[in-house]
Amino acid sequence: MIESLQQKLPHLPPKCGVYLFKDARGAPIYIGKARELNKRVRSYFQRPTGIGNKLGAMLRNISDVEVIMTDSEVEALILEANLVKEYRPRYNVNLKDDKSFPQIRVTPEKFPQVFLTRMIRQDGSRYFGPFTDVKQTKAVLRKFKAILGIRNCRFRITDESIAQGKHQLCLDYHINICGGPCRGKVSEAEYRKNVSRLIDVLNGKTADLLDHLHRRMEELSSRKKFEEAALVRNQIRVVEGFALGQKVVSGEKVDRDLIAICHNGRDACGLVFKIRNGRLVGRAHFYLGQVVAKSEGEILESFIKQYYHRVDFIPKEILLGEWVEDSEPIQRWLMGKRKGRVILTVPRRGPKAALMRMAQRNAELLLEELKLQRLKTAFVPPILEELKKDLRLHKLPRHIEAFDISNIGGKDAVASMVSYRDGLAQKSEYRRFKIRTLSRQDDPTMMAEVIGRRYKRILEEGKDLPDLILVDGGRGQLSSALFALEQLGIENQFIIGLAKKLEEIYLPGLAEPHGIPKSSASLRLLRRIRDESHRFALDYHRKLRKKRTLVSELDQIEGISEKRKKTLLKYFGSVEKVARAPVGDLLQVEGIGSQLVRKIYGHFHPQEGFKEVF
Repeated sequence: MIESLQQKLPHLPPKCGVYLFKDARGAPIYIGKARELNKRVRSYFQRPTGIGNKLGAMLRNISDVEVIMTDSEVEALILEANLVKEYRPRYNVNLKDDKSFPQIRVTPEKFPQVFLTRMIRQDGSRYFGPFTDVKQTKAVLRKFKAILGIRNCRFRITDESIAQGKHQLCLDYHINICGGPCRGKVSEAEYRKNVSRLIDVLNGKTADLLDHLHRRMEELSSRKKFEEAALVRNQIRVVEGFALGQKVVSGEKVDRDLIAICHNGRDACGLVFKIRNGRLVGRAHFYLGQVVAKSEGEILESFIKQYYHRVDFIPKEILLGEWVEDSEPIQRWLMGKRKGRVILTVPRRGPKAALMRMAQRNAELLLEELKLQRLKTAFVPPILEELKKDLRLHKLPRHIEAFDISNIGGKDAVASMVSYRDGLAQKSEYRRFKIRTLSRQDDPTMMAEVIGRRYKRILEEGKDLPDLILVDGGRGQLSSALFALEQLGIENQFIIGLAKKLEEIYLPGLAEPHGIPKSSASLRLLRRIRDESHRFALDYHRKLRKKRTLVSELDQIEGISEKRKKTLLKYFGSVEKVARAPVGDLLQVEGIGSQLVRKIYGHFHPQEGFKEVF
């Protein structure tokens, strides 16, 4: 223990609060909370630690300790959770890949937007989640937003914009999947009530929505609006079908969470079963890191604090597999978040214990799946060994990112990045770029821009660099890419160029191409990756060129001003839809008179006479 730390330990306060162990750089490596800071912190340095012990490794890295006193254990618990989330210390139990799980955002507007996002903004928005089953969450969100008339647009709707008629009613309103708040077709109170109903559905509660829809159907029937009543009846069937799809696990109409932990010494899985109104409506699971030398109780406590720090809905009852040390302050903290009673309990017998056993089995199965996945990814395809040897790399190129530029004379210039792991394409990791800095053809400079943008973001997000970067082109593109990496301070990054013409490979620092036999499997792999990046870039380039060409078609019509062009595109969404639009729909567009409709329709349908269509 260093001298400054020895001097600090005897003077720590006997108060509750949070302590931060820091390394030589001043970065937190472990954050904890304590009822009495002096006793807890000093206890770490009184324990015998072996060479291979993880606690011993942590203690050897501690250069300083910082303490923050709080007025209560609950405040200390909240502060600890916030600091762990912010710093993600090396030796704290943490939820792996937590930031990749999306949440549902409800914006703080007059008529809130509701959508799935992975970006958390401190602007007063409310967040619900995280959701691990993204596909199902998207489907449920889309379905119930349509039923409740929640808008999909990103307009900023205010009293002023409504009074001025700034926004046009879109197709969603006309097909009855939006209430039309942009033109005052629904009141703020009713819209917000519908948003609340949507949140209830996402939390597994459908009773209020069903009551609302039944009342709406009866009201429409009494007014003899039978077609509208039939639409509401169909919506009721959708909601009832959704509710029937939720497994009934309790005769009691209660809200509770079941939390199970399974760990194998190296990894752990935390599982939450969500029961709402006695129905199992979903589950969320997270893999946890830094669990070596941690007891199951310690892992469970860390999981509870991190999970409920992120979610908005707290149920009345939470079932655990075992008691945790700080159960009382955790319970008080959860009651404060819920603004109501919260019960933590460990069932030993009966139906609740049976549910906990089911949750525990699921957690064990998920951890086993992680183990199998690790075994699968541990296999190294032989072709990567050959590629490592041919390129004289120091490590296996298990993760390869490849770049290509696509343009015609500098117009609609774009770039692509494709990602391969263990020789297989990872399409979810593909990225595409619009070139921002040039309007003339200069592939090397464009390559430098794209490489700089890509890896600047990778550094900002704290992600790992690839094992190998492949750029499409020869010495010019490779030199530009190297310059961009140097500007970012990235050194010793493996990067090569692959020229199309003779399939020559260029390595940094070598004037001549690097010789690899044309028949080698490693060269075939590089060509396949390069060709995929070329295909991806070309598809994007064609898409932009087609869009620009189509937009220019409106410019060819006499009388179409820039303002009217924007009005048409805003109303229909694309030039293709304008071209296919019948005369009746064109006449509905504000500011587009019958004479202009004749010209628009005649341009896209020259074979039809005006008399037939007017």
